[in-house]
Amino acid sequence: MNALQAAWYPAPGERPAPPAPAWVALERLFGLAVSARGALFDSGLLRQHRVEGLRVLSVGNLSVGGTGKTPAVGWLAAALAAQGQRVAVLSRGYGRRGRRPLRVQSSHTAAEVGDEPLLLARALPEVPVYVGADRVGLAAWARAEGATWALLDDGFQHRRLARDVDLLVVDAASPFGNGRLLPAGPLREPVSAARRASAVWLRCARADEPVPAPLAHLPVIRACHAPDAVLDAAGTRHPLAALQGTRVLAFAGLARPGGFFAGLARLGAEVVEGRAFPDHHAFTGEELARLARDAGRAGARCITTAKDAVRLPPGALDPWVLLQRVEILHGAHWVETWAGSGVVPGSAGMAQTPAP
Repeated sequence: MNALQAAWYPAPGERPAPPAPAWVALERLFGLAVSARGALFDSGLLRQHRVEGLRVLSVGNLSVGGTGKTPAVGWLAAALAAQGQRVAVLSRGYGRRGRRPLRVQSSHTAAEVGDEPLLLARALPEVPVYVGADRVGLAAWARAEGATWALLDDGFQHRRLARDVDLLVVDAASPFGNGRLLPAGPLREPVSAARRASAVWLRCARADEPVPAPLAHLPVIRACHAPDAVLDAAGTRHPLAALQGTRVLAFAGLARPGGFFAGLARLGAEVVEGRAFPDHHAFTGEELARLARDAGRAGARCITTAKDAVRLPPGALDPWVLLQRVEILHGAHWVETWAGSGVVPGSAGMAQTPAP
């Protein structure tokens, strides 16, 4: 864990270290901007738009990352499709090149569409995934192509597109970090913004995990995000037991990569090194060559996450990939409830955007 992560996410029972005065000043400015924007939406001066005939489930969080939002989107998309809904995923496509809206194809690269949209498109080939800055426009496009439900990926702060369910993804191990706004903490909005949520996806290890107090009154889906299998360089799945006693050089470009490294050790792998890169990092040929060289010297295999693997150029490294699964511990019935509920509720200040 680097110094920033240690400051943002203190250990349980540990008192958060006071941030530097410059961070506090920047936090205040950021807070003022967030409050002003929120007030414009709350007052109706900034309007929400709804695409006629399309229901929207927003999946987002209060923090900058590391809560497991992408696996939640994938599970929800599959669950709604199983209820007979025609589902689409709408994403900004963070980190991609270009600005043109795209429907993601499995042949795209992460540089073209973003790593998370590409991961979802490859995992769920029957669910169309759209990327672009204008999520209202993407929603109209999805509706024109037959979607009845849209999952708005990372949508809690994107208030321009109206939603029927505002699902807040929270990690039970560290719900709000040190409780401070960027850059003094990991929060995009103050904890009080959780009042907009209509349901909670609680990433946890136990079905009786307590829900953070600001969210305790909301419908809850309790989900365990757990390792599932290992994919080797040839694309063959192996049971997790294949990691026991195996020397690995683990690398990841995630918001909180420490959990990945620690998880490998719990599975019995001998982690000779955990090498962290920035979230959504675009790996260079030099970096990948260094990883391969260092792993060879240590007599280890390179291993990474599925999200990182989609950002690797084909044939550049071919590491093992740790695959994840989502196990719902409680609350799966809420998806059936949402899918079967009636007319989309109206909202003050909400404009209708007809599908083309």
